Amino acid sequence: MFFERPESGELVVLVHLDVADVAESDDPREFEELVLSAGGNPVAFIVGQRQSPHPKFYVGTGKLDEIRSALLAHDAELVIFNHGLSPSQERNLEKALNCRVLDRSGLILDIFAQRARTHEGKLQVELAQLEYMSTRLVRGWTHLERQKGGIGLRGPGETQLETDRRLLRARIKSINKRLEKVRKQRDQGRRSRRRAEVPTVSIVGYTNAGKSTLFNGVTQSTVYAADQLFATLDPTMRRIELEDVGAIVLADTVGFIRHLPHKLVEAFRATLEEASLADLLIHVVDACDNNRDDNIVQVEEVLKEIDALSIARLEVFNKIDLLGDFAPRIDRDQDGRPVRVWLSARTGHGTTLLRQALDELLTDEILEGTVSLGADMSKIRSKIYDLGTVKKEIYQDSGEILLTVRLNKVDWLRLARTESFDPNILAVNGN
Repeated sequence: MFFERPESGELVVLVHLDVADVAESDDPREFEELVLSAGGNPVAFIVGQRQSPHPKFYVGTGKLDEIRSALLAHDAELVIFNHGLSPSQERNLEKALNCRVLDRSGLILDIFAQRARTHEGKLQVELAQLEYMSTRLVRGWTHLERQKGGIGLRGPGETQLETDRRLLRARIKSINKRLEKVRKQRDQGRRSRRRAEVPTVSIVGYTNAGKSTLFNGVTQSTVYAADQLFATLDPTMRRIELEDVGAIVLADTVGFIRHLPHKLVEAFRATLEEASLADLLIHVVDACDNNRDDNIVQVEEVLKEIDALSIARLEVFNKIDLLGDFAPRIDRDQDGRPVRVWLSARTGHGTTLLRQALDELLTDEILEGTVSLGADMSKIRSKIYDLGTVKKEIYQDSGEILLTVRLNKVDWLRLARTESFDPNILAVNGN
C-alpha cells in the first residue's frame, strides 16, 4: 500500500528516548535548540526510555499513541526524533501518524539548506541531501508505480522508483564534478600561499561557540554571526597582519556537533580541507557551556575523521564575560608555549592576547647567543630574566654584563620593541 507524504508545518512534536543499547545519547536541550534554529515551534516534548529501539517504529506502541495524541492536541504537522531512524522506521511512522517525520540527520540537513549562502555551500548541502534521500525513495510514491502508457506518455518501461534513482545518480555525479573543481581551485590557492610563505590558521569548534564573532573581531569583518546553531556554513577567509609573523590567512569554518551525519562530513570535505591543511587550528570553546569538556571531545572526533588531529592547536576559551569577574589570560605549557587563551569575542577583551599567542606559535625560530649589556641597562637585564631564558651570566671587568640566553625570536623582538633597544645586541651563536 502506497501513501502520500503530508506537507510539513512549523508546529513540531519532539521525541527523545534514552536507549540503554545506545552508548552515547544526544542532549535533549541541544536537540530543542536545533529545532528552533530550523524555524520550528516545539509544542510538545515526548520523552521516554527503552532497552533497545523498536524495530518498526523506534518507539513502542504506547509511546506512538502518546505522540499521536500530542499531534491532535496541538494541531501539529511534524514529528522530529532526536535519533537516527532507518528509512523503513521513518516510513512506518509517517504512515501510522499521518504526518511528516524527520530524524536528527534530516533536521541538521534542513538547517544546512537554510544557512547555505554561497554557490559552493548550496552544492555541498544538495549533495548531502541527495545522498540522504537516495535511501528513502522506496514506497514514497502513490501517483505511479510505472510510467503511464498512451500517446506521448510511453516511457522506457522504468518504474518511477528506478527513474528517480537514475535522476539522483546523475545529479550526484554532476555535483561531485563541480565540487572537484572547487577542490582544485582551493588547492591552487593553498599552493600560492605556501609559495608566498603565508601561514593559514583555521578556526574550528563546536557549533555556536562564537567562532564567527571571534573571526569578525580579529579581522574587522562582518561575517554573519548569530546566537544559533550552524550560523556559519560557508568558509570565509581573510588576510591579517601579525606584528612579528607578518601576513597570515584566517579561515572561519562550519561548526561541529555530536553525531554529525557522515554524509554531511563527506559533502563538506572541500570546506573542511581548510582545517585539515592549515598550519594551525584555533579551537574555540564555549567556556560557560556545561558540556564544555564533552564538546571538546566531539570536535576532536570530527578532526580525526578529516585527518586534522595531528595539526597544532590553540584552544580559545570564549565567552568569559558570562563567567563573572574573569580576566583574559594565556595558559602555557611547561616549555612556555601558549596552549590556551581565555577571552570574550563579543566584548573584544583578550583578542590582543590571541594575536600574541598566534605570533609565538607561528614563529618557531629559537635564538641562542649572548647579550652584552652596559651598566645602564639593568632594566633590560631584568626584563630578559622575566622571560626565564637566561642560561648563564658573566660580569666583566669593564662593567658590562654578558647574558647567555635561549629564547623564541618573537619574544626577543617584542621585548626589543617594547623597551626600545636594538635587537641586534643579541649575538646569535654561529653568526
